[in-house]
Amino acid sequence: MNVNDPRGPSVDSVTTKAKAKKDKGTVVERLAHRACNTRKGAVAAVVPWAEHLFVVDPAPIIATVETLERKGGRAVVARCPSRDDADAAATWLADRVSRLSPGTGLRAEVDAGGGQFLVVLRA
Repeated sequence: MNVNDPRGPSVDSVTTKAKAKKDKGTVVERLAHRACNTRKGAVAAVVPWAEHLFVVDPAPIIATVETLERKGGRAVVARCPSRDDADAAATWLADRVSRLSPGTGLRAEVDAGGGQFLVVLRA
């Protein structure tokens, strides 16, 4: 294929992990489709909310955690119709955040307001 075609050739560089601290790893080059190589870096990491949780308007977890690590404060990450649903979501979220960003001190809490319950992350 032509190099301008999405199925055309493109050089893909992969850096392997170093085996010792002083080594910087090895760069391996290989041939890939241009479309595959271009799209490879455009995929954002996502931590999906569990399907068994009853949450409304869930916030993207990774982006929220990164913002709270930088700026501090609090962020509403979801709304729930009942206290039990909110408690389950907060427990699940606290577990995910502790794995995603250990040692940051982020905690998940439930705040009541407006006839609903808000799941909040606090720094």
